[in-house]
Amino acid sequence: MARTANPNRISKVDITDDTLTGRGGMSLFGRYLLSVGILSLLGDSFGRIRKSAKGLAVCKLFQQVFCFLFDGTSRHLQYFDELSQDKGYAAVIETDPKDMASSHTVKRFFGAFGIWCLPVFRKILIILFAWRLRIEKPREVRLTLDTMVMDNDEAQKRHGVEPTYKKKKGFQPLQMIWNRKIVDAVFRGGKKHGNHGETAVHMLRRVVSVIRNACGQTVFIVVRLDSGFFDEQILKALDELDVAFIVSGKMYQSIKEYVSTRSREDWGVYVNDQQCWEFTEFGWRCDSWKQFYRTFYTRPVYEQGQGLLEFARPDNVILTNLGVNPALLKACSEQQQAYWLAPETIIGCHHERGADELPHRGLKDFGFEQLPFKRFHANCAFYYCMVIAFFLFETFKEDVLSEVISVTSYATTVRRKVVDVAAKIVKTSHGIILKVTRVVMEAFKFTKLWDLSNAAPAIPPALPG
Repeated sequence: MARTANPNRISKVDITDDTLTGRGGMSLFGRYLLSVGILSLLGDSFGRIRKSAKGLAVCKLFQQVFCFLFDGTSRHLQYFDELSQDKGYAAVIETDPKDMASSHTVKRFFGAFGIWCLPVFRKILIILFAWRLRIEKPREVRLTLDTMVMDNDEAQKRHGVEPTYKKKKGFQPLQMIWNRKIVDAVFRGGKKHGNHGETAVHMLRRVVSVIRNACGQTVFIVVRLDSGFFDEQILKALDELDVAFIVSGKMYQSIKEYVSTRSREDWGVYVNDQQCWEFTEFGWRCDSWKQFYRTFYTRPVYEQGQGLLEFARPDNVILTNLGVNPALLKACSEQQQAYWLAPETIIGCHHERGADELPHRGLKDFGFEQLPFKRFHANCAFYYCMVIAFFLFETFKEDVLSEVISVTSYATTVRRKVVDVAAKIVKTSHGIILKVTRVVMEAFKFTKLWDLSNAAPAIPPALPG
């Protein structure tokens, strides 16, 4: 049988001098960084680490680090050497090829950071937090305080890499989460538990002050905590701040004995879409505490449609100051007060803690757990770059991509759908033009995304409060 010739068959490969890139979507994020003003803020905050005028400007280094993280192709710093030779990549992030940083430049940059950098990075996170609060103007702010284990078990001789509660060596930063974003963080060694020292109390006071400065004194704030923060000092601090808390208690024998004496009439039922819980309510405190708190003992009845036997029930203890401290809801409407005082609301809000940990997964998907340096301070600076870049990644989805992709999408999805776009950069007498295919232009409304990237709300230069 005669073989039919394929008219579309490629007969030769050759080199093109056109400026091409496979990451056309990087242009949107690069322009977004310029529009919101984060690079200027970082340049002003860390300009002193630049020892010579001959090197790259600090803001340019931060820009390339943020784009490296957003790109996500590699987690190795040697990848900067490859990027520095890619004229298409340089063009798409609007950087002169001679200003592209090598891996050695990046290593020297992070090596210049010391212990002084931690409060400066935290200050920038707080500025970003206040920026979004002033844009969204929420009447309710739901926060979660938690630690995140960064597994560096395979790292050799890393400062601060210590055994964690997950039986892995690594770091364990303390993080405050709001609306899928990490709004404050303290980078710490792995052995420091959630309630180490007074760090948690100081962070809570700081964040509450920022919220009230941005949203007004009447804003309702609720903080969710797991049992690692079950401590009288933390709960007392929140109560004095007139902030609601919902915390996982510990299963003390005295609680089990008391619950076993309660009659059937003392139990209610809470049902969501997948499961059913029995609960009973009472006032309780630890023996050494001075304050009683509203307490709920819950036990699941069904799991995926099947009943659970007594020994298989993962029971829970939940404590809250809602209904104990009347100042918490004094500025709320009667409807809002009734909502927050209902047992079903408190139990449901406690169950949402599982979703509150998704930003940890999102940060690890955006960046990586294994930090690249041996010195603690260099890894600290790199961690904060990841957190700030991740914050901006979340706001980028909200401000620019919300019409073409879900704002809850992880970084991997965004990279595959929006970033990995073929583009051609053309220089003309009137300027530089980024060209994409008609399919991309129409499917992603690329012109509109470009306009939104340029019109992003700027970060206020002044510090909150």
